[in-house]
Formats: sequence, structure tokens, C-alpha cells
Amino acid sequence: MNVSATGAARPVVVEPVPGARLAVTAQHVHVAFDTPRDVLGSAVLNGGWCRARHLLNLRVNGRDAPDEPPETTLQRHARRQGWSGTVVGMMTAASLDSLRVARETVHDVSLAVLVTCGLSNLRRSGDRAEHRLHACAPPPGTINIQLLTSASLTPAAMAEALMMITEAKTAALHARDLRSPVSGLPATGTGTDALLVASDPRGPVQRYCGKHVLFGEVLGRLVLDAVGRAVDRA
Repeated sequence: MNVSATGAARPVVVEPVPGARLAVTAQHVHVAFDTPRDVLGSAVLNGGWCRARHLLNLRVNGRDAPDEPPETTLQRHARRQGWSGTVVGMMTAASLDSLRVARETVHDVSLAVLVTCGLSNLRRSGDRAEHRLHACAPPPGTINIQLLTSASLTPAAMAEALMMITEAKTAALHARDLRSPVSGLPATGTGTDALLVASDPRGPVQRYCGKHVLFGEVLGRLVLDAVGRAVDRA
């Protein structure tokens, strides 16, 4: 599923999982939930664990991004949109035309994976970092991945889902022989990737999502599909 609103007069709006509205413009990818969701991830704004009404993936102009903390930029954008409730926010310098969505429903549990992709700062885990223990402005690039599900994931399952997403993302990059310009070895991601998992506390409880259970199988397949198509577009 490809969702693009670049050049469109109005946002493209779809429902990737029940109770979630996905709106895409040239400036942002926005998910609004009908009721708060449990969210775990590495987002800049409200990263870690929280209960949120909105997910934001904001496009910024690479190294010309505003000279302020990124969470301030994200909060200001959310206020301008008039969104109420907690917002979990990520950033990317990649074109949002790269957005790819993969979704599936099995045994009445819905999963959707949203991916935006830029590849200008590919890295392999363990490569020498350019910045030595100091904060820095992130370079252009970034593979941002969000999992939305109608299941209620336990905290352990949410953490396992992040691991599964990371493994599948890396497998998709290896399948295309993408390499780190630092080490020349196969890349495992970019230097600024961010991941989010959003689950519905009202849904059926899912305690596990690794490779031996159906939820993990479907999750891995969706990430491989969405990341692969986003990489091919980047």
C-alpha cells in the first residue's frame, strides 16, 4: 500500500488499523487514535513508554532544520495542527513520498507497519561515530518505522516487537547489499533510525511476538515488505 499526498490539496486519510486515522501531507505523517494507545519507542518527543493520542513523523529540511531542540519543533507543529492529547514525535529529512504501508489482519488482530526511508547516512552497528559523546544535529537520512496493532501487547511483547522490527529492517537492507560508507560492511540501518510500537490496551492480550509465534511471523513479513519497498523508492 502506497500513501502519498505530495502536491495534493488535502491530506490523504486512511484507516491502517481499527480506531486509527492515518493522514499524510508533504510535511508530515500523522496517526490519530480514537482512544489513547500504549506507545514504546525511540521517538525524539515523548520517547520511551507513554500513552498517546497521536503519532507524528515530521519532515524537516535536513541540515537547515530549525536551530532549536527537535522536541520543540515537534511540539510547535502539533500545536499548530490543533491536536489535543499526548503526541509522540519523530523527524526525518527523507521525502514522505517514501512512505510505504504494509498491513494484515489475522485471527481478528490487525497489524500495520508504516515506513519512511532515507539512506544518506547508512551505518553498520559498531562503526566509528563522528561525534565523540557530544550531542549533534542528525544528518539527513533516517528509516522511521511504526507498528500499529489492535492487540494489547504486554511490556515485554512491546520490547520484543522492537527487536523483531530491527532484525527485519536489517535483513531488508542486507537483501539489497546496502553498505556503510564508514566501514564498507553491510549496513544495519542509518545513524538516526527511530522505531515506535503502538498497541491498543482494549485489544486481545498478546504476550509474545517473536519468531515462533504467528504475531511475530506476520510482523517480520510486514516490516520486510514495507522497508524493502521504501528503500527501493528512496
